[in-house]
Amino acid sequence: MTFDQGPLVAYNSARMTGIAVQTLESYLADKRALVDRALDDFLPPAETPPSVIHEAMRYTVMAGGKRIRPILAVAAAEACGGVVEPLLRHFAALELIHTYSLVHDDLPALDNDDLRRGRKTAHVVYGEAMAILAGDALLTEAFSWLAAPVPLDPRRQLLAIKTVAIAVDSKGMIGGQVADIESERSQGRSDDRAKLAARLEFIHRNKTGRLLTASVLLGGILGGASDAQLDALREYGEAAGLAFQIVDDLLDLEETAETLGKTAGKDLAQGKLTYPSLHGVDAAREQVAALLEMARAAADRVGSGPSHLVAIADFICRRRS
Repeated sequence: MTFDQGPLVAYNSARMTGIAVQTLESYLADKRALVDRALDDFLPPAETPPSVIHEAMRYTVMAGGKRIRPILAVAAAEACGGVVEPLLRHFAALELIHTYSLVHDDLPALDNDDLRRGRKTAHVVYGEAMAILAGDALLTEAFSWLAAPVPLDPRRQLLAIKTVAIAVDSKGMIGGQVADIESERSQGRSDDRAKLAARLEFIHRNKTGRLLTASVLLGGILGGASDAQLDALREYGEAAGLAFQIVDDLLDLEETAETLGKTAGKDLAQGKLTYPSLHGVDAAREQVAALLEMARAAADRVGSGPSHLVAIADFICRRRS
């Protein structure tokens, strides 16, 4: 498998018969614009007292990014026949959670990075204390957005909030981040290969995969998915989420900081446990290819509405940044 993305071509399937076929490039651009509008509309204005915290929140969130997590929620809701417009604030909350995790990851006590999304990281611009508080504020704001009134069965909204909360708690995303920190330089220890492989799987499935899985589940739950559709979305998210992080591991080795918008080669420099470092580059690529097929098969089972889920999985696995 190669990772050259090449031109983005129109994605078509039997489920899209009778509707206008849109290129994935155009679809991602349209949905990113919707998410950006929601973020701009609902984040407190920069001048809201105390202004420095709101400036820092906007600085980190509005710096750009692919918005993959809220777009996955949109695509999942569409695939289940849901109406997306009233749910954009809820889906945009995923970007607040993702950005908070990046702000904290970049802190000197963790990855100590000074570049993110092509610009200086929050702690470089605003200082460590304000970066920590901005991350805290983004996480809190996210759950306020998730709890905003929506014309649905309240049990669905409660399940949606619970699903996201569990995904990012100490046994989910935070747990993966803890295991990642503990595993730095681990390859020089006496742990056997099987233990290292299990630890790596735990890190990737939790640190990155859990929020991606929660993103498609959020879209499905609020979009009216059946239990069978939620099972398929969970399988899709788990496969796509693990593939996303393995691709990140590869890109850290293969791409430049200019392409990535963040410091390249950090994993190797910090002795992080990654798929290429443990299994080799070729095996990592083979695993991405296998996960892509799993995601495609799961997406095909979601079923009822037009879907870009397969094309988004392709994009996740073939991206260059």
